[in-house]
Amino acid sequence: MTHAVAVLNKVAAQDIDAYNRTAVSATALDNGWVFELLTKSATTGEGEVWTATRTGGTITNMWMAYSPEIVTVVSGSNKFKGIDNDPRNFYHIVGDMIDAFRPVVGDIITLTADALDSGTPQAYATCVSGNWKLIWAGSGVNGLTLKYLETTYISLPQAGAISETQRVTAFKFVVSAVA
Repeated sequence: MTHAVAVLNKVAAQDIDAYNRTAVSATALDNGWVFELLTKSATTGEGEVWTATRTGGTITNMWMAYSPEIVTVVSGSNKFKGIDNDPRNFYHIVGDMIDAFRPVVGDIITLTADALDSGTPQAYATCVSGNWKLIWAGSGVNGLTLKYLETTYISLPQAGAISETQRVTAFKFVVSAVA
């Protein structure tokens, strides 16, 4: 099973700190998945950490997971980082900190198919109440909406060789609406 890969081509959050937060979740999350940050963590010592949830009923005030893809390998109670350099093997382990950003209109984001809950590309990728992933849609919604720009690829690291297997199909979007 591969996990979603996200590339932030041009996003306001790269220059504006207010669009960035740290979160934690009771669910394992992939980069490119969306959620709400409604409350701060109740854990002592995590005063600036928010709780990522998808409670349903709303598709407004959405945030997107995006942390550096340093794969964590878990063996018993030990965690090892940096052993695997394939970003498709990276996900946010339950309880680990998640870097999150708030998409704004005009942001350009590239996502692999694993960030989307349906397989057929359409004109938009939108939020659905209660779903962590975006879905393909024929029209935008009154909430986070990404307009499809093009099918592209993301290059993957590969030890000692150059080949077409270094590419994974991805979809480039521009954020066209938020609420």
